[in-house]
Amino acid sequence: MQKWMLAAALFAAPLASYAAEPSVTLHGKTFSTEFATTDAQREHGLMARAHMDADHSMLFIFAEDAPRSFWMKNTLIPLDILYFDSARKLVAMQLDAQPCKADPCALYPSGNLPARYVLELNAGAAASLGVKLGDALTVTGSPATAE
Repeated sequence: MQKWMLAAALFAAPLASYAAEPSVTLHGKTFSTEFATTDAQREHGLMARAHMDADHSMLFIFAEDAPRSFWMKNTLIPLDILYFDSARKLVAMQLDAQPCKADPCALYPSGNLPARYVLELNAGAAASLGVKLGDALTVTGSPATAE
């Protein structure tokens, strides 16, 4: 290996450990996040989880803007579901969505408003932050589809 290539590799290796952990910031509060970017990840979401830390979230990322509708099938914790457009501006909210215990499960839509990003937080988080329509979402450590 060339000396310059070895030096570059040694220099770059420590930088990889400083890569930003995935997170989102909303209304001044940062949450660690998990990205759901594939159909399988979006379909599974937060199903079967009995707990989510107060500073954690899940961000669903879609390739295009469209009206979205979520449900709480097999989800065990109440959630706030926040819908953002392609500019990452909040366009709709479904607060305190309750776990579904029996079919048919309730749907929690964005209305007819198109959304590209959907953020799930523990129920009550949006109210405690004072979140309002038009608020911006900042995404850090985003996958290629989040850009």
